[in-house]
Amino acid sequence: MLIRLLRTYLRAYSRELTAVVALQFVATLAMLYLPTLNADIIDKGIARGDTDYIVDIGMWMLGISLVQVLCSIASSYFGARASLGAGRDIRRDLMHRVGTFSAREVGKFGAPSLITRTTNDVQQVQMLGVMACTILVTAPIMCIGGIVMGLHVGSSLAIVLIIAVPVLGGSMAVIIAKMIPGFRAMQERIDAVNRVLREQITGIRVVRAFVREPYERKRFAAANDDLTAAALRVGRLMALMLPVVTVITNLTMVAIVWYGGYRISAGAVEIGALTAMISYVMQIMMAVMMASFLAMMAPRAAVCAERITDVLETETSVVPATETKTFAGDPGSVEFRSAQFHYPGAEQPVLCDISLSARAGTTTAVVGSTGAGKTTLLGLIPRLIDVTDGSVVVGGTDVRSLDPDVLRSAIGLVPQKPYLFSGTIATNMRYGKADATDDEIWEALTIAQAADFVRDMPDGLDTAVAQGGTTVSGGQRQRLAIARAVIRRPDIYLFDDSFSALDLTTDARLRAALKPVTRDACVIIVAQRISTIIDADSIVVLEHGRVVGTGTHDELLDSCSTYAEIVESQLSVEQAR
Repeated sequence: MLIRLLRTYLRAYSRELTAVVALQFVATLAMLYLPTLNADIIDKGIARGDTDYIVDIGMWMLGISLVQVLCSIASSYFGARASLGAGRDIRRDLMHRVGTFSAREVGKFGAPSLITRTTNDVQQVQMLGVMACTILVTAPIMCIGGIVMGLHVGSSLAIVLIIAVPVLGGSMAVIIAKMIPGFRAMQERIDAVNRVLREQITGIRVVRAFVREPYERKRFAAANDDLTAAALRVGRLMALMLPVVTVITNLTMVAIVWYGGYRISAGAVEIGALTAMISYVMQIMMAVMMASFLAMMAPRAAVCAERITDVLETETSVVPATETKTFAGDPGSVEFRSAQFHYPGAEQPVLCDISLSARAGTTTAVVGSTGAGKTTLLGLIPRLIDVTDGSVVVGGTDVRSLDPDVLRSAIGLVPQKPYLFSGTIATNMRYGKADATDDEIWEALTIAQAADFVRDMPDGLDTAVAQGGTTVSGGQRQRLAIARAVIRRPDIYLFDDSFSALDLTTDARLRAALKPVTRDACVIIVAQRISTIIDADSIVVLEHGRVVGTGTHDELLDSCSTYAEIVESQLSVEQAR
């Protein structure tokens, strides 16, 4: 997964990667050549007292060192450019993919996990890419070149390298193999911490209202402790790597000095050769350490790459048509034809055999008990989810054959939980119509009964809005969401229990203001309050995902016991007031 992901996204940066390989190759060769020159200074310059030779070789060493430094800097620049660019591209594709998901796919992964995968997981892969761009070239050349050059300057000392390098490599392989499951557990614990934290921040009012702070602290502490424990398990293995490398390196150095001294006394090895051998051993061990550091990062990055790929390879259940069609008729008409929706793995469908129609210029209301499938029914029209059987037809064309952008541009949706984005009142209104003028915004706010409280705000349309609209009340948030839908003047209005937070007076004024605006449009309202939909042209009653009654208010009172029960329960409450 990791290699495939990096190969896919680094392909666009082939020129930068070519430059990295070439520059690192030159820099590493330069570094390998320096100990040989140093040995020549010792054996041919100092031993013979030849000052000119020492100066000449020293100047060569200085020039080679300068080339090494410049190549290393340039290589790091191009490597960072490639890996950071790849990270940017991965985040972009993740965001685009998540943007195509329906509620089913978002629910499958969960919002906290999707956030973690787009940020933390990508960062881990990106960090590995930065290191790999340099280490994957430097380490092999340094290791192999160090062995070759070491054999060249002191072949009789090669036995030490033949023993030390496999021992070091094997030790690192064992430690890294044990780290892989630990990194996978860490990423899962990070998801859990993000999920708990997001719930607590989003639901802070509920937590305080029910005095559940102690419970939530314990819940976060448990998730935090699990993450800490997983990180400690991996950390212990990471902490073990440096001592292992240090011990093996030091033992190798002792062996070379001891054996080299013995060979020098026998006249088989010169002092400069021993010095060069020590330098090459250090370079070899450094190469192994670099490779080990990269290998240490690889398991975590591999887990992250697997999680990223899961998202990128997940196809949305709302698949755009390969050959899109246009509206065959009035785009303000909606028809359900034996529509059914079934969540994967659920025993019973949420909606079953739904057949109904709504025409332009009419208001259709949908009522029913909690869990009857009202919101799911509305979500099928703009293709937020797709039917699992049957069809939904808008403007005479199956919604699955329409371009999603064309379909949704004809719809004004006010969701059950109205959401406002961080920004201002004006920027939120322009989500409905990007080129809306201030006059159009004020007109929409007036219709939605929101103009008065917006005028009372310190900056009017430029008043800042917090993420989710937490700086305004629930009723104000609903009215702003209604204004956002009204401003685009769509052919179809979908109100999903959008008047629940309004008092009866504001509700009545808002519905009266909406009538002339929606006169030629198709209006579908999901509501719990009977007074909101009593004048609807058609009322659809849902129960357990099935239509159990269709008609006007008066007709349903006589023909549908479910509707009569809903009306009687609300009338008794209203009369008691």
